[in-house]
Amino acid sequence: MIQELRTLIAVARHGTFAATGARLGLTQAAVSGHIRRLEEALGFALFERTGRSAILNAAGLRTLARAEEIVARVDSIGHATRDEEWTGSLKVGAIASVQATVLARALVPFHAHFPLCRVHLSPGVSLQLVDRIDAGDLDLAILIRPPFDPPRDLEWRPLIHEDYALLVPAGVEGDDWHAIISNQPFIQYDRSSFGGRQVERFLRKASLRPCEWLEIDDIEAMVAIVERGLGVTIAPLTEMILPLPQGVRAISLEPDLVPREIGILSRRRGLSKVAEMLTHCLLEQADRRS
Repeated sequence: MIQELRTLIAVARHGTFAATGARLGLTQAAVSGHIRRLEEALGFALFERTGRSAILNAAGLRTLARAEEIVARVDSIGHATRDEEWTGSLKVGAIASVQATVLARALVPFHAHFPLCRVHLSPGVSLQLVDRIDAGDLDLAILIRPPFDPPRDLEWRPLIHEDYALLVPAGVEGDDWHAIISNQPFIQYDRSSFGGRQVERFLRKASLRPCEWLEIDDIEAMVAIVERGLGVTIAPLTEMILPLPQGVRAISLEPDLVPREIGILSRRRGLSKVAEMLTHCLLEQADRRS
């Protein structure tokens, strides 16, 4: 029965029997057999039988919540009772700008609680990290808030708000950001990131078409390029670039450009105790920063 419950959870996560089979290394017929046996044992249907997608009905949604709890309890059997003896692993994704700041600080108390836990940190832009959380490849991810609502089984927890600013070489005079962007070479925050897309929407709304000559995702590199007098850029005032170098000054874009929100994305149910602890440590460090 446990295997059938695991299959139910996987189907709810991946959407179709075929996708679930590919993920679990089973045939579609084997996945269908697991679900059929589970429905026979329970005495009621779990899915709407329409189309190719596997859509849970009301009874299926209730059963899914209980299945996740049962499987989590089974998986916890035999685990060490003391946190410091926990020897599992934790897969974390994070955008570059938080790895050396809030995440590094949060790992200090986390490691004190779970010194034997192996943490695997994966870098990536926010869109990639959302996909990896959705696919179950990561336990949690620290990223820029998506411009869309995440899937219902994922939970978003706000962590940090960062203002955007126009960064210009110290020798550029004036604070008219519209005129400066129109007349200076422009360094574009990479559009493959949610932050870059936010900047792109801001420029369109302001009817600006800057003379863009470089597109880059590394915020520290953007600041270094501005410092060398090679252009101006719009970037978040993230902790890792503050204070700004003497050769760079910031021009406020408030209230025209709303702050960038960074948060934690994870599964809504079934989060391990080590993932919960790291989430707690991250939120605590973010509070101290503010």
